[in-house]
Amino acid sequence: MHWPTTATEAIAVQEQLRGRVDTTGPGPSPADTQYVAGLDVAYDGDALAAAIVVLDGHSLTEVDRAIVLGRTAFPYVPGLFAFREIPALLDALDKLTVTPDLLVCDGQGLAHPRRFGLACHLGVLTGLPTIGVAKTAFVGTYAEPGPQRGDSSDLVLDDEVVGQVLRTQTKVNPVFVSVGHRVSLPNAVAHALHLTPQYRLPETTRAADHACRQALS
Repeated sequence: MHWPTTATEAIAVQEQLRGRVDTTGPGPSPADTQYVAGLDVAYDGDALAAAIVVLDGHSLTEVDRAIVLGRTAFPYVPGLFAFREIPALLDALDKLTVTPDLLVCDGQGLAHPRRFGLACHLGVLTGLPTIGVAKTAFVGTYAEPGPQRGDSSDLVLDDEVVGQVLRTQTKVNPVFVSVGHRVSLPNAVAHALHLTPQYRLPETTRAADHACRQALS
């Protein structure tokens, strides 16, 4: 597969693939999810480490992990971040001994200028149910959700709801949940809450972030 090397090529790929995104799912519920995977990439200059950590969907204990070291082959361009990360993440997925029922990306899905963020792109390429849980909003407007865990508000772009602004811990900054592929938005929010029993970010994201940073150090 030819991998884009310019922004023009990358945008063309996004436009071509975004029609394949399944935004209705509904996808597996938290109760039906045996394996859930967190994905993250850490950088040190041009060097990168891509990590996928698979947790048991019920106990949230680690059952598998894969780490790939490499170098970036695409420049940093807002809205095209997936093209820096996906090749190494796909290599890491191939190294897993179990197949995740859900991928949780530290990034955006539909909450993207072309409705095709990292979570959408990875979901379409793998066929796996995928969601994005991001630390910050990339696009859209929203009202601040209530202060309690589970409070949420719509993330809106061009009069379309592209995600939910979700309070995962009481009186802690919210996260930004969006559909990637083969999962409905309500189900994506349910997963985000299930994966955050104690901290703001999902346990999947925390585990993958630690793994890739450790691999680079």
